[in-house]
Amino acid sequence: RKAIIRKLVAVETLGSTTVICSDKTGTLTENQMTVRKIVAGGKTYEVSGQGYEPEGNILQQDNSVNVEEHPALRELLLSGMLCNDSAIKEKDGQLAVEGDPTEGALLVTAQKAGFNRQDLEKQFTRLDTIPFESDYKYMATLHRQEQQQKVYMKGSLEAIAARCSTQLNAQGQQEAFSKDEIHRISDEMAANGLRVLAFATTSSEKTDIAHEDVESGLTFLGFQGMIDPPREAVKQAVAMCQKAGITVKMITGDHALTASTIAAQIGLKGREENGRLVAMTGRELSKVTDADIADVAESTAVFARVSPDQKLRLVKALQSRNHIVAMTGDGVNDAPALKQADIGIAMGITGTDVAKDASDMVLTNDNFTSIESAVEEGRNVFDNLTKFIVWTIPTNLSEGLVILAAVIAGTVLAATPVQILWINMTTAVLLGLTLAFEPQEKGVMERPPRQHNQPILTKSLIVRTLLVGTLLLIATFGLFHYELDYQGASLEEARAAACTVFIVLQSFYLLNCRSLRNPFFPSGFFSNPMIFYGIGLMLALQLAFVYAPFMNKLFGTAPISAMSWVRIVAAGIVMYFIVELEKWIRRRSTSMED
Repeated sequence: RKAIIRKLVAVETLGSTTVICSDKTGTLTENQMTVRKIVAGGKTYEVSGQGYEPEGNILQQDNSVNVEEHPALRELLLSGMLCNDSAIKEKDGQLAVEGDPTEGALLVTAQKAGFNRQDLEKQFTRLDTIPFESDYKYMATLHRQEQQQKVYMKGSLEAIAARCSTQLNAQGQQEAFSKDEIHRISDEMAANGLRVLAFATTSSEKTDIAHEDVESGLTFLGFQGMIDPPREAVKQAVAMCQKAGITVKMITGDHALTASTIAAQIGLKGREENGRLVAMTGRELSKVTDADIADVAESTAVFARVSPDQKLRLVKALQSRNHIVAMTGDGVNDAPALKQADIGIAMGITGTDVAKDASDMVLTNDNFTSIESAVEEGRNVFDNLTKFIVWTIPTNLSEGLVILAAVIAGTVLAATPVQILWINMTTAVLLGLTLAFEPQEKGVMERPPRQHNQPILTKSLIVRTLLVGTLLLIATFGLFHYELDYQGASLEEARAAACTVFIVLQSFYLLNCRSLRNPFFPSGFFSNPMIFYGIGLMLALQLAFVYAPFMNKLFGTAPISAMSWVRIVAAGIVMYFIVELEKWIRRRSTSMED
């Protein structure tokens, strides 16, 4: 189901998860960017086409434009192609991005305008690069064209706008930077779910570039708005998590309005203002005091422009409220938050080795639905582990009680030590382990998360353990003495009958344990064929134990009559219905309390 568990304890923790903090891009969305809108020189352009095929046009009022007649647009597209480390290559007969999907979308848009990357890279030789860092939220490249150097820069609107003092107008001339107007247009695009990327440029006389070289004085070129639609199955997966009592939160580096819009589309629930989900930015989060951070983390569903250290702070805040937190991450800087989270989830495709090493679980498809699937599997694994324990404890308890009862009563042992060893060895493997193959019960994602400090054996399960142990003791000890005292059976025959009581009653109780709360029939009588293979093989070995001469000699048993089998099976049926009655009483009392 596309989830690799790196640490086995994480399987148990998954069943207790109460909050999932997920990245947006690629996890909740398709991670297949397509530029839809461009703003340059005060003009707005539409982009047609879909995916990474360079088929489509740059449009203004539904008419294709010639970029040579739009200098600001040309410079913007040029920046997107040159300040870029990704590539579009053919894989399995389809074009796919090698690198960052956002950069892939920029390359495709420039190709739609007629740019050729190889020609541009010959014309604009790259001299140096400032790679993207989450702390700075931009990337810059230095290029030489003939005798002059030029810097192209792309990043978040906040990071780029803070460094600009001028902007290009429609004629390609510099003018005063209209910061407020730029933010207004950006907010409109983000409110429509577009991911906005800003671009800037400046000249340089240096042959290398550092952060201090691009701190101020840049010329704003415009921005490109791209769509990254939510994955088809994510909305259903989020709804299932919420139904299971798990809160889903989005933590992203995107614009707050973009994050809020996508969050609403996939059904996240949290604090709202004016009918819109509140998206708290990293800047706002940095102003929240330690005393208030837990309240903010719990009530807010969307966090935008968040840095890695703020992710760590959010995890700690949620854990302070006794939440079991699952956190996704892919970068090197995400490692502390992944390590701190109760379940650190790394991306298998885009994730770095550092993130994977810090994680408890790796998603091989980077898809949120795999997290929901892993929670389902985690709950099922814990259920089956509990079923095995609830099955094995009373069966072992009864074996000890049978010997103890004989000692206290001063009577002959109903089963010898070697016969008890036979029962233990065969039933544990052939009966108990088959519960590990039990499929997921209906409604496993309709119940609240298990309390992380809740013991495996709850009070009700302890009561059942004592009930079943007592029933096994009564049936085994009672039928042993009935065969010995009233049917005239030999000691060997009576002990063979007693051992068979253990096997048959444990087989019936195994069917009880297929569901700890409900009858197992609704889940499908043959949904776990391993149960019946195990019971069949166990009965075959028990027949050999009772009737094969070499087994009689080895274990000190003797063949038993058909009527003995009838009494043993009848005892098994009675015990099965007593346990089902106990389940019914518990369900009834629980529903009355609810």
